[in-house]
Amino acid sequence: MTKSFKKYYTTLMKIIIIMIGATLYSIGLEIFLIPNNIIDGGVVGISIMVNHFINVPLGLLTFILNIPFFVIGYKQIGKTFTIATIFSVICYSIGVSILKPIPGITQDILLASVFGGIIEGVGIGLIMRSGGSTDGTEVVAIILDKRINFSIGEIIMFFNFFILLAAGVLFGWDRAMYSLIAYFIAIKVIDIIVEGIDESRAVIIISDKNKDISEAIMDRLGRGMTFLNGEGGNNGDSKNIIYVVVSRLEIAKLKSIVNGFDKDAFITIGSVETTGKKYKKKAIH
Repeated sequence: MTKSFKKYYTTLMKIIIIMIGATLYSIGLEIFLIPNNIIDGGVVGISIMVNHFINVPLGLLTFILNIPFFVIGYKQIGKTFTIATIFSVICYSIGVSILKPIPGITQDILLASVFGGIIEGVGIGLIMRSGGSTDGTEVVAIILDKRINFSIGEIIMFFNFFILLAAGVLFGWDRAMYSLIAYFIAIKVIDIIVEGIDESRAVIIISDKNKDISEAIMDRLGRGMTFLNGEGGNNGDSKNIIYVVVSRLEIAKLKSIVNGFDKDAFITIGSVETTGKKYKKKAIH
């Protein structure tokens, strides 16, 4: 496979994934959330509320309101990200317009919140994994993150707090609370899609029972590990520190293993990105 072919193939796959993600996002919005007056956050949420007062198609309105953010993103973040974002917004704007005549699947507000949140979360996650975004407020959050002492998630939550507050006034406070449920479900699903359900966690274990713990981890989890030489800051005692990388689904089992040998063991856990086959999980026989 030549470099040029690989580049075109990668670009094509990103386009396809963005289209799939935008389709799912459209379904979550137009089939589950909007028919039950449950709104999304960001520019889409603002568009839904504006659409309540003026007879402009939601897809067109969403695209128009995002234009200023496209300009800002192009100047401040870069061309590739902005193009991917514009393409995703165009796709889901077309999607909600096509799906508009289709009635909602359920009138149960809780079901609509849960399944709408899951489906749009998968859609947004796929778009984000392909290097794009779905909303202008995310562009602003990325830019502000470099200038103020708040994370991107905190900035987006700040914007969405006022949007959901307005939704409560317009559609009723019960709808605003259901919107919040859908929003949090979507955020959790986005995390899983973007980071992967098998996201790695680096674990450091300090215990006097390190030999027993390490053997149990290898036997029961099939994970290799590294011993680090350490020295106690208070008494100068030398210690063998266990360093092991596991998936986040294995964290609970790992804690159980460690606590089974030493309830006072010191454990730290952090997210990491891993590469290379050498340190992948070994088969358990």
